[in-house]
Amino acid sequence: MSIQDPILQSVRNKDFMVGYLEALSLVERLHRLLLDVIKDEFERVGVLEINAVQALLLFNIGDNEVTAGELKSRGYYQGSNVSYNLKKLVEMGFMHHQRCEIDRRSVRVRLTEKGRNIRDVVSDLFGRHAEGLRDKGVLGQDGIAEITASLKRMERYWTDQIRYIY
Repeated sequence: MSIQDPILQSVRNKDFMVGYLEALSLVERLHRLLLDVIKDEFERVGVLEINAVQALLLFNIGDNEVTAGELKSRGYYQGSNVSYNLKKLVEMGFMHHQRCEIDRRSVRVRLTEKGRNIRDVVSDLFGRHAEGLRDKGVLGQDGIAEITASLKRMERYWTDQIRYIY
């Protein structure tokens, strides 16, 4: 073993760490940017009563009937965040809510017509973006598949760290 091996390993470790930190920063920035893009779309179409987080929540619920716990367990939202936003969306008429017959503590929610309209605005926005990314050569099918696979592996790794670290 030469003296260069530990030095080379140290350089590789630093390079990986720099790349990892850059990827984390990019994920954070992309999430904030996504919310800004949604906000701008709603300003453009004149919908000002709902914020980007709430619009994304409606999009993610889609045609499903769910509980706040299900949204949290899917990893979409934090506890107090989802509960607060669901309550506001019900108050503003974007969602129906109903107590579960089996577990009266649990409330199931689904979109109203008004909520489905918001979901459709977000869906149309994402559809235009997908076409633009593809048509302008920003990302092709292979590129998006590679990004998605990498992010899923990272998600699985982080989930394992939470579950098995203690």
